[in-house]
Amino acid sequence: MSIQKSPSQSSAGQTKSGANGASAQQASSRGSWQRGRWTMLLVALICAAPVIGSYLAYYVIKPSGGSTSYGKLVEPQRPIPDSLIVTGEDGKPIKLASLRGRWLMVSVDSSACDKACVTKLYFMRQIRATQGGERERIVNVWLRTDAAKVPDVIETAYPDTQKLIAPTADIAAWLPVDDGTQLTDHIYMVDPNGNLMMQFPKDPNPSKIKGDVSKLLRNSSIG
Repeated sequence: MSIQKSPSQSSAGQTKSGANGASAQQASSRGSWQRGRWTMLLVALICAAPVIGSYLAYYVIKPSGGSTSYGKLVEPQRPIPDSLIVTGEDGKPIKLASLRGRWLMVSVDSSACDKACVTKLYFMRQIRATQGGERERIVNVWLRTDAAKVPDVIETAYPDTQKLIAPTADIAAWLPVDDGTQLTDHIYMVDPNGNLMMQFPKDPNPSKIKGDVSKLLRNSSIG
């Protein structure tokens, strides 16, 4: 003998089945949303890894021998001001911040470029050259404090150095100096994100600067 379900029992079964289906769909939707969120976070971490690595290498990891660098680390960071407008070699104004994307080795001097100025430019050229295949990641920048003509011998000797005219007051508001020194005494390093990262001392040891620059390029894939 077959047993038939009453209409009320059939309706209850359908309701229960529908509720279970809805719950399953909701659980699946929540699971998909959570997986999507974790995927987005993972992608963000992967993209940020080169930047994080470069800063961990210089701001966190300290070798047992003491200081991790020859140059002075600039803290807090000083990004290139968006308001810092320089004049390019073509005579056109550009934002210095437009050079972001590569490591910038920066010096400041008058266009006349005295002996100390030439020494810095020479150090910067040699330090860049000794980076081998990594040298294209570095741009040497000479911020000139006036619009006078650069001596021909300097133009010829340093064709790869960007010679930009910049307002002295704006440079001084951005670049720090040590006590008893001035802007023209230092070489600076700016990271590819446009943050002033390192300041080298007056009368620097170029071999030690080279060591710092090599370490920066080795520990970071940005720029």
